[in-house]
Amino acid sequence: ESGSVFLIYLTANGSDSKKLRVEDSMDSPPSRVIHIRKLPNEVSETEVIALGLPFGKVTNILMLKGKNQAFLELGTEEAAVTMVNYYTAVTPQVRNVPVFIQYSNHKELKTDSALNQRAQAVLQAVSAVQEGGSPSSAAGESVLTPAPSPVLRIIIDNMFYPVTLDVLQQIFSKFGTVMKIITFTKNNQFQALLQFSDPVNAQQAKLSLDGQNIYNSCCTLRIDFSKLVNLNVKYNNDKSRDYTRPELPAGDGQPPVDPSVAATLSKDSTSLLGTPSGMVTSYSSGGGFPSSLGAISPLSAAAAAAAAAGRVALSGHSGPGGVLLVSNLNEEMVTPQSLFTLFGVYGDVQRVKILYNKKDSALIQMSDGNQAQLAMSHLNGQKMYGKIIRVTLSKHQTVQLPREGLDDQGLTKDFTSSPLHRFKKPGSKNFQNIFPPSATLHLSNIPENVTEEDLRLLFSNSGGTVKAFKFFQDRKMALLQMSTVEEAIQALIDLHNYDMGRGHRLRVSFSKSTI
Repeated sequence: ESGSVFLIYLTANGSDSKKLRVEDSMDSPPSRVIHIRKLPNEVSETEVIALGLPFGKVTNILMLKGKNQAFLELGTEEAAVTMVNYYTAVTPQVRNVPVFIQYSNHKELKTDSALNQRAQAVLQAVSAVQEGGSPSSAAGESVLTPAPSPVLRIIIDNMFYPVTLDVLQQIFSKFGTVMKIITFTKNNQFQALLQFSDPVNAQQAKLSLDGQNIYNSCCTLRIDFSKLVNLNVKYNNDKSRDYTRPELPAGDGQPPVDPSVAATLSKDSTSLLGTPSGMVTSYSSGGGFPSSLGAISPLSAAAAAAAAAGRVALSGHSGPGGVLLVSNLNEEMVTPQSLFTLFGVYGDVQRVKILYNKKDSALIQMSDGNQAQLAMSHLNGQKMYGKIIRVTLSKHQTVQLPREGLDDQGLTKDFTSSPLHRFKKPGSKNFQNIFPPSATLHLSNIPENVTEEDLRLLFSNSGGTVKAFKFFQDRKMALLQMSTVEEAIQALIDLHNYDMGRGHRLRVSFSKSTI
């Protein structure tokens, strides 16, 4: 209906009908009134208001129920521009249905309060919460009863991608000060308890975020108030955090979270959410898994901030294949297997091709564009076999295998059915342990008869110096520190999946801790 002009007759209690002239075209100049079309039936005012909330104060709303449309008025034109820019890059969804958003020709909404009573009540309630008061009007109270608790219980459905404590902190702190978070798994489902400094903030977060997807088409938030009104956090680590008490210990076998690590961690989570590079890809049909960590739900703080800064670019995302071009490799040393192992830290490598007439370059096909992006951001500029490698997104969508019977000297290798993929299992713990290359390595699956001496010897044989070592309490895991990041990269390439005897294959990852 864009570009059309239609008249709507709104009748209050059957008496004096009011005419509202609505004319909207795609090319309308910016306005603080937003026209929303193709809304699902039965949609509520609250859900429509939630589309605008992350971008600023919503000052008015008009629902055109019969037409599945609505008008939303924001406090400023600037907020409206941010909202429209953001939703140009990220498809807005209400109840998992894509909706259309554009500027209205109206500069403001004039609504008859008698006609629009319910909407006004909702709006009053929401803005009272936004301003930290409590809804006062009688109508408002029917919509929002006072928040019972500052603690929310969060369950995440369809968790095809990992959601970490830091991702939650990032999203929820849009609504107020997050004081404590505890994450746990119950009935095979990732859950969290999150405490705000004020019940009003908890209420606003619940109102806006319940039912939203953190990532495109997955990781749906289900939010309720907890019966608890205060959380008791004993340890600061990647499972629980008390932001008011940075001095808490990390707990047994848990790497400590020092404030600088926490800061880089939350930076990492924004790259997981895909906004800093503005990577926005579409929902792929690939087996029902989202191809995009990039298109976040409207309510991620990082996304709104990136949109506000005008950084949500549509260029530069790789397609569903996610192929990388790696150059400046050490051609004497590099093999498809060594590239598979190193790049496999950041995603499931499907195929590797070292270029026949340019052997210092290779194409690496990851299982999707996000893994490619993740590998690129962590490995570009790192040293491998003594040379600083360059990693960029390739124009190719896939890596071709050599024709049947053609010998390409083992330069191309297909790893599609490799048992060594770290991220095959949706929701696997490995998703939560993706860190940049670091001198400290995390070792796991260590057989019980293996000593510190054995491991120190093994790792110094890969051509480096072991600076420090520490077993975790159960001795199945350990942290081992090499003297440089380059040595640690080399050790990981050489020793990840190393056969320790009795069917134990050593697992090696980069760690965020130091010893």
